[in-house]
Amino acid sequence: RFNWSELVPLRLWGRTLGLQTESSQFLLEGMPFRIFGGSMHYFRVPREYWEDRMLKMKACGLNTLTTYVPWNLHEQERGKFDFSRNLDLEAFLSLAAKNGLWVILRPGPYICSEWDLGGLPSWLLQDPEMQLRTTYKGFTEAVDAYFDHLMPIVVPLQARGPIIAVQVENEYGSYAKDSNYMTYVKMALLSRGIVELLMTSDNKNGLSLGVVEGALATLNFQKLEPGLLKYLDTVQRDQPKMVMEYWTGWFDNWGGPHYVFDADEMVNTVASILKLGASINLYMFHGGTNFGFMNGALEADEYKSDVTSYDYDAVLTEAGDYTSKFFKLRQLFSMIIGQPLPLPPMIESKASYGAILLHQYISLWDVLPSLLQPIKSEFPINMENLHLNDSSGQSYGYVLYETVIFGGGHLHSRDHVRDRAQVFVNTMYVGELDYNTVELSLPEGQGFRQLRLLVENRGRVNYGLALNEQRKGLIGDIFLNKTPLRNFKIYSLEMKPGFMKSLRHIAGWSAVPDYFVGPAFFRGRLWIEHQPQDTFLKLQASPFIFLKLGWEKGVVFVNGQNLGRYWKIGPQETLYLPGPWLWKGSNEIVIFEERTAGRIIQSVDIPYLGRTQYVD
Repeated sequence: RFNWSELVPLRLWGRTLGLQTESSQFLLEGMPFRIFGGSMHYFRVPREYWEDRMLKMKACGLNTLTTYVPWNLHEQERGKFDFSRNLDLEAFLSLAAKNGLWVILRPGPYICSEWDLGGLPSWLLQDPEMQLRTTYKGFTEAVDAYFDHLMPIVVPLQARGPIIAVQVENEYGSYAKDSNYMTYVKMALLSRGIVELLMTSDNKNGLSLGVVEGALATLNFQKLEPGLLKYLDTVQRDQPKMVMEYWTGWFDNWGGPHYVFDADEMVNTVASILKLGASINLYMFHGGTNFGFMNGALEADEYKSDVTSYDYDAVLTEAGDYTSKFFKLRQLFSMIIGQPLPLPPMIESKASYGAILLHQYISLWDVLPSLLQPIKSEFPINMENLHLNDSSGQSYGYVLYETVIFGGGHLHSRDHVRDRAQVFVNTMYVGELDYNTVELSLPEGQGFRQLRLLVENRGRVNYGLALNEQRKGLIGDIFLNKTPLRNFKIYSLEMKPGFMKSLRHIAGWSAVPDYFVGPAFFRGRLWIEHQPQDTFLKLQASPFIFLKLGWEKGVVFVNGQNLGRYWKIGPQETLYLPGPWLWKGSNEIVIFEERTAGRIIQSVDIPYLGRTQYVD
């Protein structure tokens, strides 16, 4: 049994030794220590709930919190850094210390994490020669500039804070395009004042290619195969064993099931890992939400984008509630730890505010002339290379490409659509182009007409070897009757807060008709009498086939906050709406719907993440 009651950040302020390795064990300030960690990402959880989730970590029996740091949120435009509000990393780390949690920091620059481009800013892809995650000059110069701003925040929180270890990059063995790169990242950390224990993190297949001298190698997995932990001995001898990512569940893709991982199997595996003397980090302890457009994607056999929820079937739910995994783990850890665990905090009750009427709408076509200035270009331009945002391009959302055609015929994308385009002639919907559908027939018509392609970036791939190919929008020519189209008006639809605020005051909002086909913005009001509580918004397609009503695909904004995407193909059917983002009184709800709209949405007190399938 372990008694770590004295080994907490506030008691060891100004420590001199930190976390060290000695043979097969960790020492913290010279005393034997085991890492019982859990992952939680500050950028996926409303700031008002950070402390609640940390207290639940302590109540479960954990002593360490791990978090990634998302470069693409902290430097959304090149040279402009944001560490405020929900991105206040210093406040998050200080709160962990206050609540008795050590921290393993995973600053990247690449983080994977089912997050757009693995946390790398999309403006890096403006360079046609860019080689991400290598020592390519354009990449390392950007990393250096970012670390120059990030490390002064992090460095003081080592000896005089909760940070006991820092991870060098992330799962580089699965990428391994540059043998000098890991040394570069390590030196970028050391030269800026990182003095705590360095670690790397890889799955078994990537382990040997992901290590770097001077950093402790750790493993990521879900199933404990015989001899798996001993495999660490092939890259380092006489070192403590650490599972950096023990996957407590799994993530979901649009069009697939909601994955779950059996609680008993998970806890039995954790027990086996601990019995072998290893330290462990639960990925995820609390997953949270991919708010906005920040979800990542997979590209193995085909492109699959991740859903908005990052519930992950983790130890706590997306909204921070307990699961059976929490209580089973708490029981396990309480048998190992030599002092009583704190009582689990009370859970926050959820509200069901009922039906919300979306009473007004405005068509996208009516918004264009009032709010958006087009970029004129002879050729299509991909999203990242649009001259916007102080030359940082467009990162997320939609782009509308408009050109003039004469007659109809055969439209072919040559697989240049990233990721999904709705095609219109004037305002008439013709069909969609994506990875699977690359051609459409355009109806014949008299005179000149507008061809419009509304292209959605569904999320950049965050894992694998295709990171350099993640430009979005139209990435090349589109052909009509084998002739490339030219002379485009290009409208950026990032749907940033400034745009949403302007949309509120635009003329042209009118009552929603009985039947309407988008793309359009819809708005309504949610009135709350008392203190707002967490809720879940359910956007339903009509159960009656003959009623062409019901929400199909789009994005939801509440009081200007982008909750994320919905899509009738599932699995996710509810969007998490945190109570702190609601106000007592009137709350504005705006929905951008791509196709067919309903008239109401439901506020419910229980999430529905879709039909479940157990992880193999």
